Amino acid sequence: MSPLDAKSPPAALANAREQEGLAKRPPVLRGEDGEGSVQVHQSDDLKIEGAKVFSVYGKGGIGKSTTSSNLSAAFSRLGKRVLQIGCDPKHDSTFTLTGKLQPTVIDILKEVDFHAEELRPEDFVTEGYNGVQCVEAGGPPAGTGCGGYVVGQTVKLLKQHHMLEDTDVVIFDVLGDVVCGGFAAPLQHADRAVIVTANDFDSIYAMNRIIAAVQAKSKNYGVRLAGCIANRSKDTDEVDRYCKTVGFNRIAHMPDIDAIRRSRLKKKTLFEMPDDEDIVTARAEYIRLAETLYAGTEPLAPAPLPDRDIFELLGFD
Repeated sequence: MSPLDAKSPPAALANAREQEGLAKRPPVLRGEDGEGSVQVHQSDDLKIEGAKVFSVYGKGGIGKSTTSSNLSAAFSRLGKRVLQIGCDPKHDSTFTLTGKLQPTVIDILKEVDFHAEELRPEDFVTEGYNGVQCVEAGGPPAGTGCGGYVVGQTVKLLKQHHMLEDTDVVIFDVLGDVVCGGFAAPLQHADRAVIVTANDFDSIYAMNRIIAAVQAKSKNYGVRLAGCIANRSKDTDEVDRYCKTVGFNRIAHMPDIDAIRRSRLKKKTLFEMPDDEDIVTARAEYIRLAETLYAGTEPLAPAPLPDRDIFELLGFD
């Protein structure tokens, strides 16, 4: 008998032997969400039904929260019942819709020792501009846990409290680039993924990776790519060149206007700002985008570029 057998309880012993077996016979990681995936699949009882669900992705700092909030406001102006879910530990996705930072679902759940039945909808849902319902999922403590778990717990809580039954549009505002399955978890719920980019290499490089993530998820879920939004950009030539190469579409262009920066400072969406010419123009573009998305976009299946190819396309003169 080994020292491990003598000292370890049965469960620990079984786990140790399992790990020893895996070390000798590594598993073939050909997960159903894509090559190399070991992601856990979404439970059928967490499926969002009835609403049109959009996930907004893009490089960190590209303006996803501003885009998501103004898009939520635009949907609400079209008479739609909207729910926006922020998926970032900063919990500032709905900041301009509500005028203040909202507590996160995870923090609220911790306060009741994860007994969700003790919560009321008003404990974790705040009504923002024009009736938009706002939720901040938050995230695990730094360096621990997984964002995918947080998204799952948030959707579960919303379903338990019947918050998705009277909703026309759900928008997931997702943090940063997709580097793991946790970041991609909202794609399991979404009908369409929208990518926010700028007219520069780093933003388009991140978009290329996000396209690959969506394509992987689309093998087992209903999510498809709707297109990209060129944000904070005077021109769109680099974005358009990339889209033409891979078979993608730019579906909106939000120029780099100072009014958007001012709206964040004033804790407001563009729809609450003065009727200056540039603000009116930007609002009209958000309304047009909301109409386009709600009417339904063609499901795109672009082919993301290998790193070498994207560098050759955009990285050099």
